[in-house]
Amino acid sequence: MPSFAVVCVRLAPLAAIFTLLLLSPTASALSKRDQAKVDALNQRMVEAEKKYRDALVKTGNNDPEGVVQSNAALEDMEDVVDACGKQKGCAPTQLIAVYKRLLKLNIDAEAGDDEDDILDHEPDHVAAATLGSDVPEAARAASLLDDKRHRFDKMVQYNPAVQAGIRRWLTDMRPALINSYENYEYMRQLMWPSYERAGLPEALLFGILAKESNGKVHVTSRAGAAGPMQFMYATGMRFGLGQDGTGFDTRYDPYSSAVASAEYLNERMRELNNSIEMALAAYNGGEGRALRIYQGSGGRGFWEADVYNQFPAETRDYVPMVIAAAWLFLHPKKYGLSFPKVQNKPAQLKLTRPSSIYELTICLGNGGTRDGFMRALRNLNPRYKPDSYLPAGAGLNATTQIVGLYNRHCAQGPRVELARQLVMSDASSAIVRTGPVEPMAPDDSITPAPVVPASKPGTHKVARNETLVSIAQEYQCDTKSLAKANGLKAPRYMVKTGQQLKLEGCRQ
Repeated sequence: MPSFAVVCVRLAPLAAIFTLLLLSPTASALSKRDQAKVDALNQRMVEAEKKYRDALVKTGNNDPEGVVQSNAALEDMEDVVDACGKQKGCAPTQLIAVYKRLLKLNIDAEAGDDEDDILDHEPDHVAAATLGSDVPEAARAASLLDDKRHRFDKMVQYNPAVQAGIRRWLTDMRPALINSYENYEYMRQLMWPSYERAGLPEALLFGILAKESNGKVHVTSRAGAAGPMQFMYATGMRFGLGQDGTGFDTRYDPYSSAVASAEYLNERMRELNNSIEMALAAYNGGEGRALRIYQGSGGRGFWEADVYNQFPAETRDYVPMVIAAAWLFLHPKKYGLSFPKVQNKPAQLKLTRPSSIYELTICLGNGGTRDGFMRALRNLNPRYKPDSYLPAGAGLNATTQIVGLYNRHCAQGPRVELARQLVMSDASSAIVRTGPVEPMAPDDSITPAPVVPASKPGTHKVARNETLVSIAQEYQCDTKSLAKANGLKAPRYMVKTGQQLKLEGCRQ
């Protein structure tokens, strides 16, 4: 077993600091001593702000001292905010406003290095993002992925396991990384806000998503973990996931699974002394095991050899791979990595005619993308099976690009009919010939038999993971009428695998 650098990276407790500030005592009746302490904290914040702004000038002049000074100023501000939360009469909103105002200036932790070493965020997922734009992701990651003793970048630089993970993502797993990024971008507005509210960096969300599912919402593992964040059923139930009133398993829902994932990680962080690596080990290898190992080792870090070796091989692979994916999300250009531009502005698509996701995928075309829009439509609409027909007037979660392509190609025109023909084709009815085909002379005396369209059976046997809603969509019938015909009660309309349903009121 190779020796690994002993590095313990912990989240800086900014979320906890802000919580303390909300609970801090008011300045209703301050003693002179308390007022003096409050004044001293305000003065420290003023001095830290001046130090930070001076660092701007130095950084602009390519003075490496600017980097050191800006880092020190940020640390001073964090200390002041922390102390304010514990000091009677300290005004938290003023200090938070200063902190956020300076973070908007986006002094990069790597600004003094050469140009290729700067945190190379693509503008579509950081600088120009509408979500969390008040605190840029570079500054957020610099704070949350730093425990003031071991910088996140030092751990990445000197840890062979993480370096090996970066190598794998950039070689044989590069296509999976690119696919993960594209899939995540379509779901970003559904998933990122939950991590932002929880004080967790977006890069960590992406790293987990990439390793767990490659951003494919409908993935289910052999062990039974399901959805984009791969929750086991029992664990998901603890965090609000599971079957809803329609029978849909919300583990497959990107929004719900992101909320649960953020809550789960913060719960593990509280148990494991804010160690990112130990929290990730718990996410993959089980929270009970991680806690036992942590307590048995006296609270030592994941990279300690005797701690590391107690986890199964899958977990020893999982943790550095997640960290490596998170690092590449923050530093794509440094590694010659170009993430594709994704037109992900959300929009509602209203169907003007019955259609399925399969049919839409064909008629939409590629639209300048590499793989088209089937995965995007499935991820954004996890309740619908790709071959289930949705009635006219039904709404789908989509993007402005998809809506534009739909209006151009899928509302009407030859591509619509071509897509319908391809989707309705039945391979089992194909005629297979052997040997040469001999042309026959036409015989006007033979009248061809009329073609009788095949009708759907009057009953349907419920398959695994099917719901009444999905069955109603498949057969184009009213859900309430179908429920009434089969004695199913609202609001759950529960059906069982193997149950025979009468398709009354459905299109035959």
